Amino acid sequence: MNTIKILAISLIALFINNNIAAQTHDHSQHQATKTESFKVAGNCDMCKTRIEKAAKVEGVTKASWDSEKQLLTVMYNPEKIKTDDIQKKVAEVGHDTEKFKADDKVYNKLPSCCKYQRN
Repeated sequence: MNTIKILAISLIALFINNNIAAQTHDHSQHQATKTESFKVAGNCDMCKTRIEKAAKVEGVTKASWDSEKQLLTVMYNPEKIKTDDIQKKVAEVGHDTEKFKADDKVYNKLPSCCKYQRN
């Protein structure tokens, strides 16, 4: 009977300890992520690879470009990077975005299949 009491008291103490630890966890270290999408011009799988690689800079945890919708969706930490900075990086590799146009010299160096129609 004493063994059951000791076991019950131990389980209750363990449960209380875990609840206290969960409530006192320091959430200030938790970095919030944000997901946004914006237009990026391109055509093919080579474009997809180039666009996603350019977008995956420090602070970006995920980048996925949809060729049909011409939409890049990024998951990022807004404390480390802004979407304008991500768009600039994509434009630097030859792909126009909503806010930034790629340099003509960089665009002209893209493979022929990647040369999308520019506005």
